[in-house]
Amino acid sequence: MSTALNWKGVMPAMTTAFDTNLNVDLAFVARHAAWLIENGCTGIICLGSLGEAATLRLDEKIAVLKTVVATLNGKVPVVAAISALSTADAVALAQAAHAAGCSGLMILPPYVYKGDWRENKAHVAAILKATPLPGMLYNNPVAYGVDYIPEQISELAAEFPNLTAVKESSTDVRRATAIRALLGDRLAVCVGVDDAIVEGIAAGAVGWVAGLVNAFPRESADLFNLASAGRAQEAFELYRWFLPLLRMDTVPKFIQLIKQVQQEAGIGSARVRPPRLEVTGDELAATRAAFEYAQSNRPSIAVSSTPFTL
Repeated sequence: MSTALNWKGVMPAMTTAFDTNLNVDLAFVARHAAWLIENGCTGIICLGSLGEAATLRLDEKIAVLKTVVATLNGKVPVVAAISALSTADAVALAQAAHAAGCSGLMILPPYVYKGDWRENKAHVAAILKATPLPGMLYNNPVAYGVDYIPEQISELAAEFPNLTAVKESSTDVRRATAIRALLGDRLAVCVGVDDAIVEGIAAGAVGWVAGLVNAFPRESADLFNLASAGRAQEAFELYRWFLPLLRMDTVPKFIQLIKQVQQEAGIGSARVRPPRLEVTGDELAATRAAFEYAQSNRPSIAVSSTPFTL
């Protein structure tokens, strides 16, 4: 069952849980998705970078999408991140997501090959044409080496009515302003890096595709809502407390760090699929120290999430 999608609020880029044999743990995926929504999130994005999509087979991806769609049963939108080595595989995944009942697509650049604008536009266009679902363009030049500049995003928006949002992860908050200067409210602008959320909202962003939300959903929702309501003092009090954790979303080992935080919080496991390995040594100690500091120094505005049901 798909649900209307407006790209507003906090939409977790949900991690993909693995069991001790590194198989996808669908039972945990279901509980995690439900818990995130119970704690104020407005949708779920599956199979993104944080979801370790590059390590998942097509059948595993489809199983994750079907599980989350069935679990949430139309309460909120479920979005499938679309990434692949080839355009044909990306189109096949988009069509499978539509058939699974997803409400939208988050479209990544092709893996590995960093084409020019003509090639990248053709890739995105093929995905947008493959289904009637609304699409979000994912711009992350830091991670993927492809930069969709505001003028190119405007070109896509003019040609494809079902392109309805952009996830801006360039780390430059001025991009949100530039997109809105060209397009007004034609596209919903969503922040894609955790440690720029308050600044992004001030620049006109209406959504947050978040990472640390996987362990701190209520705090993430509260931060987003306070910043959106213009309650600056309360927002910055919560933001300052949250920032050491939020910055984990912006480094190469963000998947390992966020999953480690989940494990420290009792909300999942640190298990990742190779070639990634769990953090150890000084990295593990620093992650645990940041988590313990956050737990011990909550500001008055921060609240505890609903206990996770194992």
